[in-house]
Amino acid sequence: MEFLKISFDLVVGLLGLLVLTKILGKTQITQITPFDFISALVLGELVGNAVYDQKIGVWQIFSSIIVWGLLIYVIELITQKIRRTRPFLEGKPTIIIHQGKIIKEQLKKNKLDINQLQHLLRAKDVFSIREAEYAILETDGSISVLKKSKYEPPTRQDYNMAEQKVRLPITLVSDGILIQENLKESGFTEDWLHSELKSQGVATYKDLLYAEWHEEEGLYVQEF
Repeated sequence: MEFLKISFDLVVGLLGLLVLTKILGKTQITQITPFDFISALVLGELVGNAVYDQKIGVWQIFSSIIVWGLLIYVIELITQKIRRTRPFLEGKPTIIIHQGKIIKEQLKKNKLDINQLQHLLRAKDVFSIREAEYAILETDGSISVLKKSKYEPPTRQDYNMAEQKVRLPITLVSDGILIQENLKESGFTEDWLHSELKSQGVATYKDLLYAEWHEEEGLYVQEF
């Protein structure tokens, strides 16, 4: 019975957290701030402790999730409506490299050393500090970099080349499963796909790990 109760509480907690994540939005994960990180930890602790406490039932778990989620939601609304609260609750971006010069005071203020700065720059394909004209430390701990012009890759405009329309590739097959909505969006049929696969020596899309259509480059396939 104890095992069943724990299992049931885990399922309830998981569903509650899933619903709460959907309500709060994707930014809770993709753009996590120090406040978001702390709130996620506390929420996880509330559910985790409640699951293994015999005196706490399902309704207590739900109420904990609802109350904490409501508090986070209210704070999110406050930061959306009142701009002055954002620096305090979300933090604000900080310029740590300005016109090619490292701002030592900002490094110290944000508890960064040179090695950590180099690590963040390398994550942006900047392997020498001299390449960076500006660097901004974002509220989620990542870094945005604007390179000096001589280190920027050339563009079509630099070569006076005509612009080309940018098109997204469309995934047609993933793990041997045909994605019908993508096939329909691309304007093709299964008969067309079978014909294309046959021309590439593939019997059926079920043999494919991945298949992708790009208007400029055609069909790309990879078998298992």
